[in-house]
Amino acid sequence: MFRNIVVGVDQHEGTRDAIALAKNLLARDGHLTLAHVYPGDPHVYRSASPAYEAGERERALELLEKTRGQEGIEAELSCIESPSAGRGLHSLAERQRADLLVVGSCRRGLVGRVLIGDDTRAALNGAPCAVAIAPTGHRNESPLMREIGVGYDGSPESNHAVEVARTLANERGAKLSAFKAVAMPATALTPGPLGLGEMIAALVDDARDSIAALGGIEPHAAYGPPAEELALYSASLDLLVVGSRGYGPFGRLIHGSTSQQLARIARCSLLVLTRGARDAETDETATGGREPAVAARA
Repeated sequence: MFRNIVVGVDQHEGTRDAIALAKNLLARDGHLTLAHVYPGDPHVYRSASPAYEAGERERALELLEKTRGQEGIEAELSCIESPSAGRGLHSLAERQRADLLVVGSCRRGLVGRVLIGDDTRAALNGAPCAVAIAPTGHRNESPLMREIGVGYDGSPESNHAVEVARTLANERGAKLSAFKAVAMPATALTPGPLGLGEMIAALVDDARDSIAALGGIEPHAAYGPPAEELALYSASLDLLVVGSRGYGPFGRLIHGSTSQQLARIARCSLLVLTRGARDAETDETATGGREPAVAARA
């Protein structure tokens, strides 16, 4: 489904996890770019000599070439100078007109923080494409996708996530399911004909029915905090797809949303769709007309 993927590459093991996920999500005729960001803060490196800067670029390209060789893949190599890894990848993804940016995770938590930490995650805000996060150890998992899940709440963003997940499931022959976390409405605090337990059971049943009405999707629902319940649900998945209501690659993830928590506690690969991703999905020419990246090498 994804025809133009950029993968963030660094010296950490998470790079191999990201590449494994990218290979699994790349369309048969898709284009893969391995990208590395090297330091370029003008306040720190203003006085750096041309030789120093050339050395940094050369070391970056050597890392990319080594990674490409070790993974045995066909990929374009691009490096870019930037004060932060996230900001550089954002810029590169925009130049490449990528429809997906894939990053690995560090070893903190079940999934860990994206790339080098919160600064990187914040810098990615505004990326013009979807973002996928590969969990630690993903490279050792089977490339087969048995079940793809969707975080569903009835919003336009989650409906878009359903359609993307449906396409991915059809392409890979995977089972498709969706999950909705329900919360007690404020009106439940007032006296009513049903007890608390009965009200929760009714809400969960209604949530399952709303998913089943979408057709071709196994429905799941539970009462509880969305992030925690989705994380439990993700334990049985190979990929969890969620929509983003905000601006940027993670949208509300940046501002303490459910997606932010999922990036740390989801138990499978996570695909976060953005507003830009919704527009780009219908653009069949997304892989054409790419501008050359800084210090790119075929």
